[in-house]
Amino acid sequence: MKLSDLNIGDRAVIVKVAGHGGFRKRIVEMGFIKGKVVEVVKAAPLKDPIEYSIMGYNVTLRRSEADKVEVIGVEEAAAKAKELFDADYHGVITEEDIRRVAFEERKEIKVALVGNPNCGKTSLFNMVSGQHQKVGNYSGVTVDAKAGEFSFKGYKINIVDLPGTYSLSAYSPEERYVRGHIQEESPDVIVNVVDASNLERNLFLTTQLIDMNVRTVIALNMYDELEARGDRFDYKTLGRLIGIPIVPTVSPKRIGLDELFETVINVYEGADYMDSDGRLLHAADGDELLDEQYHEMGLPHKHTVKGRSDLAGKGEDTVRHIHINYGACIERAIGEIKAVMAKYTAIADEFTPRYVAIKLLEHDAEMEQTVNRYINSERVMEARDRAEARVRAEMKDSPENVIADARYGFIAGALRETFTPHVEERGKTVTARVDRILTHRYLGFPIFLVFLFAMFECTFILGAYPQEWIEVGMGALGSFVAGHMPDGVLKDLVVDGIIAGVGGVLVFLPNILILYLFITVMEASGYMARVAFIMDKVMHHVGLHGRSFIPMIMGFGCSVPAIMATRTIENRNSRMVTILVTPLMSCSARLPIYLLFTAVFFPKHAGLVLFAIYMVGVLLAGVMAKVFKRFLFPKEETPFVMELPPYRMPTVKVMLRDTWDKCEQYLRKIGTTILVGSVIIWALSYFPRYEAQAGEDELTAMQVQQSQSYLGRIGHFIEPAMRPCGFDWKTSVALLSGISAKEIVVSTIGILYNAGDDEAALSEKVATELNADGTRAFTPAIAVSLMLFVLIYVPCVATIATIKNETGSWWWALFAAVYTVVLAWVVSFCVYQSVVHNVWQEVLAGAAIVTAVYIAGRAVYRRLKHPKDGCGSGCEGCKIQGKC
Repeated sequence: MKLSDLNIGDRAVIVKVAGHGGFRKRIVEMGFIKGKVVEVVKAAPLKDPIEYSIMGYNVTLRRSEADKVEVIGVEEAAAKAKELFDADYHGVITEEDIRRVAFEERKEIKVALVGNPNCGKTSLFNMVSGQHQKVGNYSGVTVDAKAGEFSFKGYKINIVDLPGTYSLSAYSPEERYVRGHIQEESPDVIVNVVDASNLERNLFLTTQLIDMNVRTVIALNMYDELEARGDRFDYKTLGRLIGIPIVPTVSPKRIGLDELFETVINVYEGADYMDSDGRLLHAADGDELLDEQYHEMGLPHKHTVKGRSDLAGKGEDTVRHIHINYGACIERAIGEIKAVMAKYTAIADEFTPRYVAIKLLEHDAEMEQTVNRYINSERVMEARDRAEARVRAEMKDSPENVIADARYGFIAGALRETFTPHVEERGKTVTARVDRILTHRYLGFPIFLVFLFAMFECTFILGAYPQEWIEVGMGALGSFVAGHMPDGVLKDLVVDGIIAGVGGVLVFLPNILILYLFITVMEASGYMARVAFIMDKVMHHVGLHGRSFIPMIMGFGCSVPAIMATRTIENRNSRMVTILVTPLMSCSARLPIYLLFTAVFFPKHAGLVLFAIYMVGVLLAGVMAKVFKRFLFPKEETPFVMELPPYRMPTVKVMLRDTWDKCEQYLRKIGTTILVGSVIIWALSYFPRYEAQAGEDELTAMQVQQSQSYLGRIGHFIEPAMRPCGFDWKTSVALLSGISAKEIVVSTIGILYNAGDDEAALSEKVATELNADGTRAFTPAIAVSLMLFVLIYVPCVATIATIKNETGSWWWALFAAVYTVVLAWVVSFCVYQSVVHNVWQEVLAGAAIVTAVYIAGRAVYRRLKHPKDGCGSGCEGCKIQGKC
């Protein structure tokens, strides 16, 4: 219940005060702290503000301010006190009993994890919350907030893993999201996760949290790597210098996590007894209840630590708020803006005045919009403009650059006193030595292709054995059910619809598991970031940059998270192009179809064919990106900046856990979407029933049944459009069913060809099945055409919905569906017709000649437009090089 919900005359006990900045400082100093009784005296004629009585005197709060104070009614508190403390109840509910109830009610802490990409936030989140979120050793893996909860020392901790961000400047989607969450959700404590191996860069974000004046604890993550390098770091002294407790952690090993959340509790509980500068409030003097609570929890309190101000510091005075000194010029500008705000606007109740002034000097667009909502905001903006002009005149630079330099100077000064690096010759680290090979100018790209080829070969070879086991198991299950159920519709549904449909997809689970294992290793080890680095030049030729390749390579697993990962791309045009081409990357749902047809028609070169199919998807994605960038999104892309984190050996636990998470999603999909789709396909092929004529053999009757069923009618309707690509009505129906989920294509083929749940039987049917006219239902040419069509055509319904959510428009989702279908038909038509008419060699030769001419012509054009040496005549190329 909020304080604003009380009626006149109601009394309540304060449980928690949310918010931060100037509002929190003022309201806590007025006595609105946990356990205090507050009474509603009266409201203004317009119901705002409201007068309250607390600690013997009356104060007024606006309703918006009262919304940030959580309370529990005195009567409700008394009832709970009787229930909770029945053993101590002697007929009278004391004020101390009511306050103890308030303490129990507030044992729910909102924690937000904030940090740079690749600092270990998500690993820490997974360890403490038990949720297995995606962990990747490259920038931007967390593209949205993940929420979890856990219990610790009697507290319920609601923890949110926010997207990785380098700053809070509100330039990128991640920066806006993180800053918005801190400002709007008001977490009780911010856990700033800092990568111990890159302190200077990570602490830049910490300086911005200091400016925001939010309650913060630093988790010094990956501390074992710092120690392994031989670095010496006095983190306790640094914590005292910056006024924030620092706790060393190693998330994957759970080292330091208990100490971290003990400190979180300390900061949470102690903050209500201190002002925003860390000074002890007089209202807290003599409060024995807090000491009793801390004594029961085994946390530092006045019986074990000298001085009440030590509540959050394990004996060290670390809970205090400092101001980063930005130099005399900037500080004078901040003071001038604060003075105008104090005189003309109430924004200081929403943010600290200093933070607002700093963001205005940095020309922060969101802060400018916030200030403009207040009356007399033009006076504040005028003061900002005057201060900025003076800074530019005195410093010969913009305030934003001066502030950034001061922050780095503050970090450098603090680290100079506390951090002593182990001197190691440049280029001698393991990461540097490995990078000399994996990111080599000439070797990097071939190594990546070899890695992909090995991944697909292993998918076939290693997946073959468990695939046989599942096949035998599903066959035995189908035989058992068929032998014990009476003949009828229900038996046909269970055996031919459910077991055959689901079993035909489940058999490919080992192959998908291996594929996901390889992708997990790439993500967790840091190699994924190197792939983006070596692909940057290639991506640049299609108008994108290497960061776009991260979502695209993730598309090998699933298109839905891959498209969501495009949020890390700052430029909207590049993000839109990446979203539209990512479905062309072959997701794992298409893998069962490839495995079926490559094993039947190309058994000796299955891995190579599979590799080629995937590379065709990559190539088409590049071509379509070039087209979209040229005609739909012609603006220039943003510069490519990609962090190359140190290589880390992923633990077996992390690899198995993340791979199993993906496997679990696949199994869940089998039990829902694929199951329902298989049943629908079976029903459409089963009804209406056809009665066999006298003397008609069973095979003929079955073919007539399928042809006259609802599914057959649909297939015959669309067959004329698909026949040029080599597809009969059965294949056309299978492709149509794949719109819901690509795995259903295999289920549909199994149902239509009565192959049951036996993969060997399905393979035999695919290899030998004849059409009514005696022609082969499938040939190598049809198989290639079909695999290419499946690779390209409309992604699943979930992907279409994700495109709509990420672009904010159904039109782009519809466009993605239409263009992929058209492109799939064109490519399949060209491939099938060229093979059937035995002109595929001529087609390939022609394509090679056209490509070579294009590359040569483009090179000549670029040399003429941008000559290597300046001609001195003022041409465009010379202007670019500054030679004219």
